[in-house]
Amino acid sequence: QVQFVESGGGLVQPGGSLRLSCEPSEIRLYFPIYSMAWYRQAPGKQRELVAEVASSGNTNVAASVKGRFTVSRDNTERTTTLQMSNLKPEDTAVYYCNTPGNDKWGPGTQVTVSS
Repeated sequence: QVQFVESGGGLVQPGGSLRLSCEPSEIRLYFPIYSMAWYRQAPGKQRELVAEVASSGNTNVAASVKGRFTVSRDNTERTTTLQMSNLKPEDTAVYYCNTPGNDKWGPGTQVTVSS
């Protein structure tokens, strides 16, 4: 099983922006063939899909973040990025990236939106 490590979270005021990044922990993983996705889990709630980017580069984002979040990937750098803007308090959660169907999760990165 593969694992990914997330970074870039933090505390931001409503309306602010953050850029999350993740990369595989396994140096030999052939990244371009993997579809990637960002998920989040707020306290007391189930983990939910936020955005995904296929190996082809096609993207999809959840309705709740459409127009505010953008997902992208760099196959050369082996990174998946979630650019978040106009953040709202309800975006507060631990954010994870993973390839869909993989059961091994990284540590996640905490995003807190608060004034």
